Amino acid sequence: MTITGPGAGESRFAPPASSLRGAAIAALKAADLDEKVALTQEAGRRWFGRTIGLHSPRDAALPMRPGRPERPLLVSPRTVKRRSVHTVEGRIALIHALAHIELNAIDLALDIVARFATQPVPRSFFDGWMTVALEEAKHFGLLSRRLESLSSHYGALPAHDGLWQAVEATADDLGARLAIVPLILEARGLDVTPSLLEKLRGVGDEETAAILEIIYEDEKGHVAIGAKWFRFLCARENRAPAERFQELVRRCFRGEVKAPFNDRARSEAGLTPTFYRALSSLSS
Repeated sequence: MTITGPGAGESRFAPPASSLRGAAIAALKAADLDEKVALTQEAGRRWFGRTIGLHSPRDAALPMRPGRPERPLLVSPRTVKRRSVHTVEGRIALIHALAHIELNAIDLALDIVARFATQPVPRSFFDGWMTVALEEAKHFGLLSRRLESLSSHYGALPAHDGLWQAVEATADDLGARLAIVPLILEARGLDVTPSLLEKLRGVGDEETAAILEIIYEDEKGHVAIGAKWFRFLCARENRAPAERFQELVRRCFRGEVKAPFNDRARSEAGLTPTFYRALSSLSS
């Protein structure tokens, strides 16, 4: 899979839409992953080039689920085995799991653009989430190529089907979507990535570690985008951000908010401990 930047030339998959919302929906629906990435890149190029509007009455309907290839087989999160980074097979399993997360992250970013395109928010809101979508596509490409360098590929192993639950639980509430996706799911990446980096470097896998460094730095920005717009909504509604966050997480999030937390990275992104510490004590 060839991944290029948002300024790249037009893809061979022409978006059948005249708006950002329509282009995001086309990318969401794509089951071929090369097509999904290409359509995401093209949507970003056209949006940042200001050659398309935000939404149109001609936009296709938002899909219930994103397009996916036949593989990987999707299974319950409980059945996905964890493997040690001390073996090549274990590292392949880890990279495959991360690639699956990044693929879902592309669709989560596209969905927030498409689903909430008619919300009364500044256009810069969509600048932020298209930036996220483009960076998630970059991450997926990096991890996919790393799998190929290890004589594997994305789809070779089963993957879990839990991440899309966040879309279903927050389909009608932008504040809830921001609370759950960037401020719970993405923030968790800030917590676990440093220890993964240490383990990978400990076994000499500098190639995978370098990719995780890129993802880690980009994820800080994704959490910051989520925190910025969550605080924007709270200010507009005259709500206390930390209290509102806790209310939405209790209502919409099915998992646990687990320590340990990377308090420094979270705080740098605008997610201070007052947001999540009380939630952690409830689940401990």
